Amino acid sequence: MHIQRQRLLDRFLQYTRIGTTADPNTQDYPSSRGQWLLGEILTKQLKEMGILDAEQDHYGLVWGTIPATVDGPVPTILFNAHLDTSPEAPGDHCKPQVIENYQGGDIPLLSGDSIRISESPELEQLIGKTLVTTDGKTLLGADDKAGVAAIMELANVLMEHPHIPHGPIRILFTCDEEIGRGTRHFDLAKAGAIAGYTLDGGASGTIDVETFSADLATITFHGINTHPSVGKGKMVNALRAACRFVANLPLDHLAPESTSQREGFLHPYVLHSSVSEASVQILLRDFETAKLDEYAQYLKQLAQDAMQDEPRLRIDVQIEEQYRNLGDKLCEFPLAADLAEQAYKRLDRPCKRDAIRGGSDGSLMSHLGLPTPNLSVGQYNIHSVKEFACLDEMLAAVEHALVLTQLWSDQGRV
Repeated sequence: MHIQRQRLLDRFLQYTRIGTTADPNTQDYPSSRGQWLLGEILTKQLKEMGILDAEQDHYGLVWGTIPATVDGPVPTILFNAHLDTSPEAPGDHCKPQVIENYQGGDIPLLSGDSIRISESPELEQLIGKTLVTTDGKTLLGADDKAGVAAIMELANVLMEHPHIPHGPIRILFTCDEEIGRGTRHFDLAKAGAIAGYTLDGGASGTIDVETFSADLATITFHGINTHPSVGKGKMVNALRAACRFVANLPLDHLAPESTSQREGFLHPYVLHSSVSEASVQILLRDFETAKLDEYAQYLKQLAQDAMQDEPRLRIDVQIEEQYRNLGDKLCEFPLAADLAEQAYKRLDRPCKRDAIRGGSDGSLMSHLGLPTPNLSVGQYNIHSVKEFACLDEMLAAVEHALVLTQLWSDQGRV
């Protein structure tokens, strides 16, 4: 299929070495300088391929169009990946390590730790494959630089081989997906596509047709600070109140540690505190959007109970909508997922439709009017310093995307 394996790997390694950690503590967009830098590099590389309209807009988003190679009205589709990496683990100074022909067993890392099969059983299915890890001190950034590299190789192949039939293909690289801002400046009219695909998934052969629905709760505790020497009867410690609040959240259910499949959860993940004021951010997640309201009411009741126990304590609960289940909109345009499945069948590869316990830019794009399933691109252990990627599955993602573009071309010529 004209794909250059070494070029794909080289691009991926280049991108992972650029720190693009999203910063939730700023309102700048993008939130980190590295995203601007990577976007500049990608724009330059797209132009070098011959994509004349490649641009990095004033928000840092990278756009480009692979021109159609067939005549007549053919649907335009879009491929998307995000430039940022998760702030939940270090992302700067990544030192990628390439393991050719993985032979099984635990993978030792230069940090002294290991990627253990007991914790990553997916490794058993990757014997003989080429894997990429870090030294164990940072993220790899395969989420989503594997997607970025795959889309860039797709563009390279199609621009080098104009005899491959396809319609117009839009490319979009977004910023700050990891902190829920990936589509803040997405322009549906500028996308100009009938359907989109995020390349932001795990093991090969998976089409994510559902995501969580998501809200963010920010619980702010207002205490009373005094010098601790005269604190008796006067001090109300906001830090203690926040800790008690979190401790009262269930752990045997409604928690990431104890849920799976289609079960939702409440996930406290950020705490900022002092004696006078503390805040806790809690992720609300469920496939059923209506349950998010139930979770919000539960948190508000916990806050009321805490204030009854200590009337001098004041607690504010703010709920912010983040994204909604991809499947709620994808069902209105099933062709997007149907053609992705047909592409796997044409390649004689197994595939499955799945529901991802997370979100993607595709969730928000779909609700803005662009149905956008999520496709596999070989990411594993994301948001962890034990993250790794499979080059063979990245290459398979490019092969799948090539067939998918041709299937969409056929839609306009039947």
